[in-house]
Amino acid sequence: MSRSLTDRAALLRHRRRAAGSEDLFLHRAAIEEIEDRLSLVNKSFTAPLVIGGFPDLWRSAFPDAAQAEDAETLNAGAGAHDLVIHALALHWADDPVGQLIQARRALRPDGLFLGVFFGGRTLHELRSTLAQAESDLRGGLSPRVAPMGEIRDLGALLQRAGFALPVADSFTLTASYTDPLAVMRDLRAMGETNALSARARHFTRRDVIARACEIYIETFADAEGRVPATFEFITLTGWAPADSQPKPLRPGSAATRLAEALGTRETPLKD
Repeated sequence: MSRSLTDRAALLRHRRRAAGSEDLFLHRAAIEEIEDRLSLVNKSFTAPLVIGGFPDLWRSAFPDAAQAEDAETLNAGAGAHDLVIHALALHWADDPVGQLIQARRALRPDGLFLGVFFGGRTLHELRSTLAQAESDLRGGLSPRVAPMGEIRDLGALLQRAGFALPVADSFTLTASYTDPLAVMRDLRAMGETNALSARARHFTRRDVIARACEIYIETFADAEGRVPATFEFITLTGWAPADSQPKPLRPGSAATRLAEALGTRETPLKD
């Protein structure tokens, strides 16, 4: 039997500890992004569903939405919703395609899926400095951060899950901290510390943390000594297939040449 990537029990402990924290600003940024995107959709939604690990916070933004934990098997009825929001949790999924497939099945035809989660550039400063420090002092690396997808690969996940009109895009948020330890404290307060099944089951040595902080400051600190922490948000948008949606034309079926549409002269290629 294969081992799960995420220690689900540890992840849930971290989330319970963070519930109600005032430091969940990344979730608030994700909520604002989802609200902005919904404002551009010329459609009303009457049966939304939010999937994630912080239901109280997301309920404050979407009070009429049903809530489902981002468990391996989603608690969502087939065709029960016209909007599904995956709320900053997909980066912890052992099977992200399976999560997307279940979300699509929960949608009615022409229902909208919006997913937001962390991408591959997230915390690159902290990840690189911890790796360097551990390599210098221990001669190896410990699993610390869950693998995060790159945007060039993520649109294909929506297609594999059966969504129509799939779009993947991203934006970054860079937070400024007094020192690297403040970054680590914030991650703990947000429930985003290490929950990998393969993680070391002991505290990181003090000399490793101290060396990582030195490298972080040497490499990334600004003129005032503050350090940045980058968070990349990936947003996935897709629609449950419906007959009313626009369909791509069959290749070769165009009635007008591209040169005519552009008002330019066509230059034939040499054989």
